[in-house]
Amino acid sequence: MTASDTHRAIEAVWRIEAARLIAGLARLVRDVGLAEELAQDALVAALEQWPESGVPRNPGAWLMTVAKRRAIDLIRRNERMERNLAELGHRLEQGEEEPPEVDEIEDDLLRLVFTACHPALSVEARVALTLRVLGGLTTDEIARAFLISEPTAAQRIVRAKRTLADRQIPFEVPQGAELAGRLAAVLEVIYLIFNEGYSATAGDDWMRPALCEDALRLGRVLAGLMPKEPEVHGLVALMEIQASRSAARVGPSGEPILLLEQNRARWDRLLIGRGLAALQRAEELGGARGPYTLQAAIAACHARAVDPEDTDWVRIADLYEELAKLSRSPVVELNRAVALSMAYGPAAGLELLDQIMDEPSLKDYHLLPSVRGDFLFKLGRREEARAEFGRAAGMTRNARERALLEERAAAC
Repeated sequence: MTASDTHRAIEAVWRIEAARLIAGLARLVRDVGLAEELAQDALVAALEQWPESGVPRNPGAWLMTVAKRRAIDLIRRNERMERNLAELGHRLEQGEEEPPEVDEIEDDLLRLVFTACHPALSVEARVALTLRVLGGLTTDEIARAFLISEPTAAQRIVRAKRTLADRQIPFEVPQGAELAGRLAAVLEVIYLIFNEGYSATAGDDWMRPALCEDALRLGRVLAGLMPKEPEVHGLVALMEIQASRSAARVGPSGEPILLLEQNRARWDRLLIGRGLAALQRAEELGGARGPYTLQAAIAACHARAVDPEDTDWVRIADLYEELAKLSRSPVVELNRAVALSMAYGPAAGLELLDQIMDEPSLKDYHLLPSVRGDFLFKLGRREEARAEFGRAAGMTRNARERALLEERAAAC
């Protein structure tokens, strides 16, 4: 194996093992920032040694062993931790060469998920830290994904680690009533990552598929760790079905293609099958349907329709009504207006839309005038529609979306 082959192998191993490695170390040293530093030290050792010695048979265990040894050395050098040296050093050295049990790895990963998404951190910090320690992305990759500077991304990650350390956030999975609230925060972070990849808020690209893939991977891992949580499966179902449309959402020049204009033959049937299976698991677990399961059920209506004309818009409108009662979100009401327009005509959609026009949270939301423009266009009110499309184009920060809205305005 050449040096370049070895380096590619190391990169692949790091992507696969980084989260498990950091999770296992965080359980031992009780500090996510320190755990990541120790993991990075092990990666450096691999980059130095594997080109000469070759990739070991169990690379994950090799990295963990090296990182544990570095942890012991660090503890011995750190006078502030001398009181813990005997107890912690002994714990690390016991079975040092043994790879951890599968259950232990899964427990560590679950603890890391909840720690990285702790409510003590800002949403931006949770996203950055999750992508770093669970997604294995570099600071530069995170900065490019969210169109921020690398120093800004680095600052978010450093502050997140410092907050966890300063507040002595326990490295654990919450129990009882606290679990539901914390799980909602975890799911929100994963879906935020997916959405930024699915419909980029700014920049020149309509989609960033790598972010969708990272979010899907995190969701699938979480579903494996928490198989009895219906909303986890609901979120996975929603992301799988939405991701199935990726190839059909972008034209040859990178221009956006809206849902009803997409070539459904290009939808990924494998991802749709996975999504429908995840939705079935969520519904079989019982209980009231949560927001992600409801959104997945809506996405499933589109996935099952071979042609746009086959879409069950009445059912979609009913699902949105159920979702609106649950979430009380103006954005959900906006989507319900679209479903109503498709089920009962644009006048029905416009009537609901006009009820939320003054909603403060939608003041700068470009999809509100965009949807209103579509309703007005269908009702033959072309001048009003053109004004709405122009207003929406001025609001969006995504170049591809702006071009599409300007074209729609010109078509009026």
